[in-house]
Amino acid sequence: MYWIYLLLSVLCLALAMSRGISTALSFLFLLGAFGFMLAWVVGWLQARIASRSRDVSHILSPDELRRIRERAEARKSPGDGGTPPDGPAT
Repeated sequence: MYWIYLLLSVLCLALAMSRGISTALSFLFLLGAFGFMLAWVVGWLQARIASRSRDVSHILSPDELRRIRERAEARKSPGDGGTPPDGPAT
């Protein structure tokens, strides 16, 4: 969709450079060319950023994080017994 802005920008630039129009209309076409070029750049960057972003459906909800944390604590509690894991003796 953003490629249409590039085509409109080129069209406005071509119309601005034509001989048979007034200076004010030429200036208006130049402003249009600049505006459409800016819209094209923003659309292109937005599409590029969106293509590299992660899928939000894989993000864990707070409830799911809480359940995972509770399971990890339950798994750690009975087998741990309050002693630190084996490490180098000092």
